[in-house]
Amino acid sequence: MSNTDKSVAAPKAGVVTTRWWWVRHAPVREDNGCIYGQKDLGCDTSDRVVFDAVGKILPRNAVWYASTLKRTHQTADAIWAAGFPKPSAMPHVKDFAEQHLGEWQGMNRAAFLASRPVGSHWFAAIDEPAPGGESFMDLYNRVCGAIVRINAEQAGRDVIAVAHGGTIKAAVGLALGGQPEKGLVFDIDNCSVTRLDHISSAGHDGWRLPMVNQQPWIADASHNAMHQPAGPEIAPTKLA
Repeated sequence: MSNTDKSVAAPKAGVVTTRWWWVRHAPVREDNGCIYGQKDLGCDTSDRVVFDAVGKILPRNAVWYASTLKRTHQTADAIWAAGFPKPSAMPHVKDFAEQHLGEWQGMNRAAFLASRPVGSHWFAAIDEPAPGGESFMDLYNRVCGAIVRINAEQAGRDVIAVAHGGTIKAAVGLALGGQPEKGLVFDIDNCSVTRLDHISSAGHDGWRLPMVNQQPWIADASHNAMHQPAGPEIAPTKLA
């Protein structure tokens, strides 16, 4: 179900829906193929087509948050530069930072993942901490704590959170009934949008997942291609 679906029934009296719009940061290209985790690397925000498309599906009257890592700030700046109205503030939430991968940070990603068990969806089992760093459960617990706090502070609002793949997987796991291992099976691509709705009323608290890993620039490219006059083939937009 998309955020533009007009068939959705009006909310019932006493029901409060807080809509989370998670945006993963733009691609990191200065990692040299290595694991970066909480290393504060920059990202590539050169593809305006992508940020214009992302901005088209985000709500205008939202409150914004980002992690403390600069690649999320650069991604937000790129969305605003593409024409989205800049909010008056965007608090930086430490608990929304990517998993601290300790001694694994700086290791070659492909070689590391090849050394892990077949079928792994993440760097390690959810309860295995990186040496000198965190486990995914550590990440999950701090992300959930921040979500609970912001749900209380911003109840009934649209919340845009620019964050990281691991952070968003943790949020998906929470929305799936507190199953962090289920959140890990989802792909969360760079610049993708994931919407999770928190619904609460007297005696009830739960989630709805309208969309996960939405990539609106792909839909825009397909629509534009269908309406182009005959001529040379148009090269698709690339993220990586």
